[in-house]
Amino acid sequence: MKLQRLFTFLIALFIVSGTMADRPKIGLVLGGGGAKGAAEVGVLKVIEQAGVPIDYIAGSSVGAIVGGLYAAGYTADELETIFQTQEWLSLLTDRNAAFSDEPYRTQDGVTYIFGFPVMDRNSRGFGMMRGGRIEQLLDSMVSVRGCTEFESLRIPFCCVAADMRTAQEVVLSKGIVASAIRASIAIPGIFKPVSKDDYMLVDGGLLNNLPVDVCKAMGADIIIAIDLQQEERQPRQQMESSLLTSLGDFLGLGGVIEWLVNRPDIRKHSENRKLVDIYIRPDIPDYDMTSFGNKNSARMIRAGEEAAKHHWEELLKLPPNYTP
Repeated sequence: MKLQRLFTFLIALFIVSGTMADRPKIGLVLGGGGAKGAAEVGVLKVIEQAGVPIDYIAGSSVGAIVGGLYAAGYTADELETIFQTQEWLSLLTDRNAAFSDEPYRTQDGVTYIFGFPVMDRNSRGFGMMRGGRIEQLLDSMVSVRGCTEFESLRIPFCCVAADMRTAQEVVLSKGIVASAIRASIAIPGIFKPVSKDDYMLVDGGLLNNLPVDVCKAMGADIIIAIDLQQEERQPRQQMESSLLTSLGDFLGLGGVIEWLVNRPDIRKHSENRKLVDIYIRPDIPDYDMTSFGNKNSARMIRAGEEAAKHHWEELLKLPPNYTP
């Protein structure tokens, strides 16, 4: 009797294993958009409700934050709590809480206004914010799940950055996760670049704000993409003068003009859209990259849920319910 049960169990295991091996792999692509990343959490909640297994994740800018934490094992509900409880503006701006009640304060060469650093006499351009606080938080969060390095993540994950020296895209998939995410969110002129090997890395959205091609290269057969951009023809918001200045320091005036004329980010965005199987774009036109805060996050999370529910039937047809 025991032998028969064991035989039945092994047959069932073989069937399940074969089914899982044969099913197409699902890739999740998370676009950049600053505070609007909260909407991606809402989409993830619906993806989980539909029971869709995620095999690969690729993200850019805030999509790297959401994707990296999800790859480390955080659930959509946990991410919702994180987005609604963390002081993201303070984290991203390196705000010094000790000076938050002081209109003006200078210490160690850094000038603060209500705790926000506005001038650093020790800095030499290329961005004001060091991004140390957000990197420390991300490192502690992935470490709690035992996922300090890419190789230890529960879901294969890549994030995208741009090399300021060559204006080339750099895909990060090895080493320390928090450091890679910090590079992917480094908006030029605001955050200091991250030096890695021979690269000077900044925000990946400058070149590839919806890295569908990266996720395809990882091995994904089916792509679910979450796009936070609201303008069809403007995948990235108009660059600020400080950003242009920082790019000019590396690329020169000719390089910046070439970038503006060719807009490689727009071209790549258009190409990647064609590779998407389920394209989800939350309707959040009243918010921008700086719309942090608990109320804004809650509303954007709901907007993400609503956008994903429009694709509910498509999501239900994906594995494990997939039939060729």
